[in-house]
Amino acid sequence: MEIVYRGLKGRRFLIVIDDIWSTKAWDQMQRTFPNDDNRSRILLTTRLKYVADYVSCPDFPPHRKSFLSQNDSWNLFTEKLFKNDPCPPLLVEIGKHIVRQCQGLPLSIVVVAGLFVKMDLTHDNWKEVEENLKSFFGTVTERCQSILSLSYNYLPQYLRDCFLYIGFFPEDREIDVSKLIRLWIAEQFVKARSNTRLEVVAEEYVQELIDRSLILTGTHSLTGRMKTCKIHDLLRQLCISEAHTKSVVHVMNGNDQHRMILLSEVEEKHDYGMQHSSGIIRTFISMQVHFPTRMCSIVSQFKLLKVLDVLPVLYDFSCVIPELVHLRYVAVRIEEALSLAKMRNLQTIIIRRHVYLGPTTLKQPLDIWRMSEIRHLDIDIPLYISNPDEAEQPLCLLNNLQTLYLRNSPFVAEIIRRTPNLKKLKILNRSKHPDFLDSLSMLQDLETLHIETQENIDPMIISGDIFLPNLKKLTLTRTRIPWEVVNLLANLPNLEVLKGNFAFAGTDWKVDEDVVFHKLKYLQLYGNYDLKRWEAAGSDNFPMLEQLILHWVIQLEEIPESIGDIMTLKFIKIKRCCSSVVNSAKRIQQEQESLGNYELLVLIYS
Repeated sequence: MEIVYRGLKGRRFLIVIDDIWSTKAWDQMQRTFPNDDNRSRILLTTRLKYVADYVSCPDFPPHRKSFLSQNDSWNLFTEKLFKNDPCPPLLVEIGKHIVRQCQGLPLSIVVVAGLFVKMDLTHDNWKEVEENLKSFFGTVTERCQSILSLSYNYLPQYLRDCFLYIGFFPEDREIDVSKLIRLWIAEQFVKARSNTRLEVVAEEYVQELIDRSLILTGTHSLTGRMKTCKIHDLLRQLCISEAHTKSVVHVMNGNDQHRMILLSEVEEKHDYGMQHSSGIIRTFISMQVHFPTRMCSIVSQFKLLKVLDVLPVLYDFSCVIPELVHLRYVAVRIEEALSLAKMRNLQTIIIRRHVYLGPTTLKQPLDIWRMSEIRHLDIDIPLYISNPDEAEQPLCLLNNLQTLYLRNSPFVAEIIRRTPNLKKLKILNRSKHPDFLDSLSMLQDLETLHIETQENIDPMIISGDIFLPNLKKLTLTRTRIPWEVVNLLANLPNLEVLKGNFAFAGTDWKVDEDVVFHKLKYLQLYGNYDLKRWEAAGSDNFPMLEQLILHWVIQLEEIPESIGDIMTLKFIKIKRCCSSVVNSAKRIQQEQESLGNYELLVLIYS
């Protein structure tokens, strides 16, 4: 709230807040918005009359929206379906009749439009939809739910299970798209396509559900990739209803038998039903932190389990996992050495430290080299992977492995040589002379790289001939490499995000004119205590920069004035830097405003 207040203070703004459900929520939010008497405006929507009356004032009474007129309904329908193109004349009459069935409810209109997005524009197809619409009656809410269910019925078969799955994420929360895709793949919802990774196919599934107005885009990563998605409450209820009808998924509130159990609450009365369902359950997901010990013994009986996601649960699952040999996706906490010798089907492994686990390293190595299906490996504890070069039998490459997170693991270079298609790599390594850096050049598809060391690494290693043509995001932590070596990172042609955390060394960073970070959008300098002077030619060096973050760069004298000339710059954030840096940021903002650019936001924190 403080960040928003600081960003708005002294500025004229229009804020839009959608779907407020209580007066208490408004009371909490309104303190975020400064009242500077400068004709700023706040527009909010609510479904509750008493909330609208509470928020309104005599000069601005509530605007009560009725259902859309026929004309507005038609305009909304055609805009969603045809964008800027007109509706084909042959379909206008039947199209308007279809829209009339929605009775002016925008959600219904948008969803009905989604039915036609992937459909051939023929009169027969539209006639079929029109005839189905005629069978729906009832109240507006019932009619809306019925129309929404029609959108499910018109989904292609390959999208139906994917859509139902989304409904069982917690209500009103954004859904991690990467996690969703991995779960879909583990459930075998995603159909293989020649020469295309399953993850790419699944991303197309997500986009198709968005195109059909069944899910919404959420946040995006710094590189522009969709990070989260979300689903409307009514559509979520549709997912739950359809899934229960088909006995596909069960939110644990009874003893029914379903192929998936999602625990939102854990009570003793559920034990019996779970025990007697053990032969058919394929998926077990828990959102709860507290998890009775007896439940773990029950989970171990689910011998056909494909997905086990109990990461929020503060319990050691190291004894349970080896019994579940059909697992494809596992996200757990452990405190004992873990044997995965029988787990040949695993695709995703996410392992976290159990809350009671001490600092000792788990000595038994993790043998992944027989797991030809492994795609994502995220190990955030000192549990190391076995040395592939010491295997008794020849090993194949892990061509499907795309995500690899390792903490204090030996044999990193050997592992990299056998995982040529990595997309994301994160390594915490205590060595001052890590042997894996030279092997990075093998990873031609690598997009995200995070290197963290406990000591300064030899700058000659990172300044060598490492070339990663597809690298988009680079995070360096405690590497302490010289600034002249940092300039060499401009040779990475697709680098969009550069984060340095106690990463760079030296009092002067001079970015020469011929050093151009062609695609860099986000630059973060954190904890560079010795940097005093920064010379740069602004748009010449950073032509695409959008965000500049300086945190604990305590000796830096000022931000280069030319940074303000970067046309794409939207945001400067300063935290715990000296006053001269703060003043230089304010000067840049003032100069931009004098030129008519009011888009640059500068946030200052003490």
